[in-house]
Amino acid sequence: MASKDAQMVHDWGTNPLPPAVHAILIAALHGRPLKILPFSFAPALLFSSYVNLAGFPTDSAGFTCAVSGLYALLALRRRQTIRNKFTARGAVRGVAIGLGFANSAAGAWVYANGDRKKDEEERLARNRWGG
Repeated sequence: MASKDAQMVHDWGTNPLPPAVHAILIAALHGRPLKILPFSFAPALLFSSYVNLAGFPTDSAGFTCAVSGLYALLALRRRQTIRNKFTARGAVRGVAIGLGFANSAAGAWVYANGDRKKDEEERLARNRWGG
């Protein structure tokens, strides 16, 4: 993988926005009618975004990888008729599954190549919470 591509994957995996967007898509799909199991992935992804903003991007990437990948695999198990794939709900479902796989791949890359000591130095230098 070229350096530019690796940097793009690293930026995607350390950004707190993709898990939050994924959580919004999951909530839109499974909030009405409420389906508890798939809907429970949304708070986990929002927590992952919070952990990332708190200064733990490597750990957040690992958690995002696990949760997003698990959601995508479980969502692929549900079968859809060909007619339902070409509706607005089907498009949102397709984007949610694709985003789940993208988050999983980028999170795995960041977690495998992450440096917790560097994360700690940046967290202390930023002093976001004043402590």
